Amino acid sequence: MAVFTPVSSEALEQLLTEYPLGTLTQFEGISAGIENTNYFVDTTEGRFVLTLFEKLSAQQLPFYLSLMRHLADQGVACAKPMSTRNGALQTSCCGKPAAIASRIPGRDVKHPTAAHCRVLGRALAQAHLAVHNFPGQQPNLRGLAWWTETVPTLLPLLAEPQARLLQEELAAQTAFAQTECYRGLAQGAVHADLFRDNVLFEHDSPTDPQIGGFIDFYFAGVDRLVFDLAVTVNDWCVDQATGDSGHLDPTRVEALLDGYDEVRIRPTGERDAWPMMLRAAALRFWISRLYDWHLPREAAMLTPKDPSHFERLLRARRAGR
Repeated sequence: MAVFTPVSSEALEQLLTEYPLGTLTQFEGISAGIENTNYFVDTTEGRFVLTLFEKLSAQQLPFYLSLMRHLADQGVACAKPMSTRNGALQTSCCGKPAAIASRIPGRDVKHPTAAHCRVLGRALAQAHLAVHNFPGQQPNLRGLAWWTETVPTLLPLLAEPQARLLQEELAAQTAFAQTECYRGLAQGAVHADLFRDNVLFEHDSPTDPQIGGFIDFYFAGVDRLVFDLAVTVNDWCVDQATGDSGHLDPTRVEALLDGYDEVRIRPTGERDAWPMMLRAAALRFWISRLYDWHLPREAAMLTPKDPSHFERLLRARRAGR
């Protein structure tokens, strides 16, 4: 369950007095997710999602909420944080930092087709264009600096082949980050976690799917745009159900990248960096899953995900597959 903090109807009705969103008609907890407490909230003015932040502090929230609001105001399909009567994007509820956002229609897609990938590529490119004037400057908190800090903690806990691979890839990514190619890559505020469960499709037709919007921006940060694209491809264009080799499906990769290029044509530098960015995206999530697997947080309410999936992805990307 993702309802770590129970919210009563009385507490929610009191919270809604801070917003011009009408009065409460019904609400229910949302079981998906592992980071925050979430509730569907229906009022006389619309349908919304209440989030109570279990780990992020009130001081950390402005970047994420401002990014979501900026993207929504630029026409990007994503959850839009609502303003209080005083113009704030955040408040507090039951002793936790909190925010209310628009409820995105649709549901996630477990087995995306090439059509899903093409539409997703267009939407991601729109988001990348929309952040060119976003002023937030928070770095990706799960980027190279975090990898460098975290890997030494993991090495004693791993078998020799995994430890060697982790060290080799971290060294390769550290060296690549010093190259002129990497330094020339376009940057911006990116989602950095655009997995299948973070995209909702409102109209899930096999031939004409339509995106409802992006959700869960709480790993966002300023990073290379092509890294965000690589994270997305690594999840949307592989199949764990068919043996989980980690290999990319060329048809879906082509569809996603073609859709992206219809809106934002990738410059030569991003195409040159693509193999290393795919590896970087696999490494980032292998490290985080290794950490959660071997050093689970106290009171975590869900079983950590198996890190071996991203080890297979990394090995496949290093082999060019």
